[in-house]
Amino acid sequence: QVQLVESGGGLVQPGGSLRLSCSASEIMFSHYTMTWYRQAPGKQRGLVATITSDGSTNYVDSVKGRFTISRDDAENTVNLQMNSLKPEDTAVYYCNAVNFFGDYWGQGTQVTVSS
Repeated sequence: QVQLVESGGGLVQPGGSLRLSCSASEIMFSHYTMTWYRQAPGKQRGLVATITSDGSTNYVDSVKGRFTISRDDAENTVNLQMNSLKPEDTAVYYCNAVNFFGDYWGQGTQVTVSS
């Protein structure tokens, strides 16, 4: 059974950093485009950052220059380094794996940016 497990969320002060990780099992990880989404209370889930199987990346404008997505295909892991965090980054962050053969989601990890 495919599993995506996020970790690394928590409470951080504005201007701080967090590193989210998503570990995948039972998929050919290197063949999947991996994406981080987030959903704030009362808002729709939206794309944060994505990395394709060949390493190409894309970011929503609001996180460009602050967040970095990376993948380790040997470890079946995708990471999201988040720097200069702002209160508006507060949300549940979800990991997604997608390709022609499947579309999988993790359970999410809470990120709260507050003083």
